[in-house]
Amino acid sequence: VEEMLGITLRETRVYREIKEEGREEGREEGREEGEKSLVLRLLARKVGELPQDVRQQVESLSLEQLENLGEALLDFTSMADLDAWFNQL
Repeated sequence: VEEMLGITLRETRVYREIKEEGREEGREEGREEGEKSLVLRLLARKVGELPQDVRQQVESLSLEQLENLGEALLDFTSMADLDAWFNQL
């Protein structure tokens, strides 16, 4: 195909669009993983060591929910506050 058209696959618009889409997805996944890590660390400092089931609940949250939890946890003083937050979902 390259010989027939005189261009490489990398020079095509479709290739560049797919490559950029992959990069964007990677950035989004990285952002979400970073947010999860930060929220888990902050929660542990605010309310103590988190049980595994609670960690899994946090890890299953969407990016928007993680951001909301990140703001809400600033007012948490105990695990009961975190439980109440999850019950509001």
